[in-house]
Amino acid sequence: MSYSDITLVCRDCNSRFLFTAGEQQYYATHGLTHQPSRCPSCRAQRKSQQGYGNSQFGSREPSAGPRAPREMHQVVCSTCGRETEVPFAPTPGKPVYCRDCWEEKRGSRSYGAPAGYRSDTRF
Repeated sequence: MSYSDITLVCRDCNSRFLFTAGEQQYYATHGLTHQPSRCPSCRAQRKSQQGYGNSQFGSREPSAGPRAPREMHQVVCSTCGRETEVPFAPTPGKPVYCRDCWEEKRGSRSYGAPAGYRSDTRF
């Protein structure tokens, strides 16, 4: 399908802005059916005011504010015996490694996955 630039009017500031052919193609390929109703600057302002757009996960949901500090757990490395902190609750009976041992173990595998890792595992 061929697209051409369209001039739209922002619903917030009533200024005219261009909805380019490239943007229209992007909207179409991503299944977005409506044209934007706000100009780029009003969209950016609205996103920043409402806390939209968690950049780490691409979320479009409003955030509840700053993320809480990650809970760290004290463990003993299964390989070297050093005390270390990990950002997850260890599972009893499963090995836990310090950063150095993890990097060494991870580097020894040709595809970079830890032992026992299955790509079809759902989290």
